[in-house]
Amino acid sequence: MHTSDFSYDLPKELIAQTPIADRSASRLLVYDRATKQIQDRVFSEMTEFLTPKDVLVRNNTRVLPARLFARRGDTGGGMEFLLLKRIGEKTWECLARPARRALAGREYVVNGELGVRVLGDTGADGGKRIELIYDGIFEEVLDRAGQMPLPPYITERLEDKTRYQTVYALTNGSAAAPTAGLHFTNELLDRVSSQGTDIVDILLHVGLGTFRPVSEANIEDHVMHEEYYEVSPEAAGRVNRARASGGRIVAVGTTSCRTLESVTDSAGVVHAGKDWTGIYITPGYRFRAVDALITNFHLPESTLLMLVSAFMGREEALRCYEHAIEQRYRFFSFGDAMLIL
Repeated sequence: MHTSDFSYDLPKELIAQTPIADRSASRLLVYDRATKQIQDRVFSEMTEFLTPKDVLVRNNTRVLPARLFARRGDTGGGMEFLLLKRIGEKTWECLARPARRALAGREYVVNGELGVRVLGDTGADGGKRIELIYDGIFEEVLDRAGQMPLPPYITERLEDKTRYQTVYALTNGSAAAPTAGLHFTNELLDRVSSQGTDIVDILLHVGLGTFRPVSEANIEDHVMHEEYYEVSPEAAGRVNRARASGGRIVAVGTTSCRTLESVTDSAGVVHAGKDWTGIYITPGYRFRAVDALITNFHLPESTLLMLVSAFMGREEALRCYEHAIEQRYRFFSFGDAMLIL
């Protein structure tokens, strides 16, 4: 298939620049794959579509404030670093901008307690290996020094860092938020649990490559980046028991979906494990784990839109997107959501 098959025109004003005050007051487009019907609802009403037999699977990764604005200690020249992958106690792979100036051996100052030493190139475009220079607890130092790595289509400043975290974020490591989960509040999650639907946590540290449009003309030529995941024996067991009892696996976001599909065998059994996955889901893929999907509206020609198209059909996905545009839904990370049944 051609990458252009997953294109659509989006008015710029529909790109959500800021989160709304009440997470669960986002709009929710509900699509039924059996009837092909569309409903316009509110996210807090998603409990109406769950049953006590179902299991809601969410990604409890926590976004690092991984965007570092630094200056050279000798010349004062500016540099931006975006932490991507930890490869040692204080060593990271990152993106640097402007990368051509981030030469090996150069040192930069972020603030009074964090510095950066460039070690070399990674081979990726703009990719660098760096050493972070600090004393104390890394997470605390980074929280004071770093900014949230918001996608480039968001130009407004985020005043509250917690709004780019899910309320259940736990394990540090993501370079971007699992945005479908941003719509949940603790009160809504309590309602989900009180009606008998099990909530299971798994982990996938989201990489920036997830959100980038595919540059190749044919989708088969695209190479998917890898992301680290963990599925505990307890989580796998609860998901398997739900399916055995006739319940549905409802994935919160494409990250949960990709993790589940990475650890599920051809018989539909979910296995515990921790590893890296580069699973690339496009139309024609046979889903083995996920029965329903909660997701945001995604960038044109992105692997996320391809995954959604694989789940509901490309034509139906684009029809839902056209409906959302006509109804003035808000798009992308801080935007509204879809529930695909």
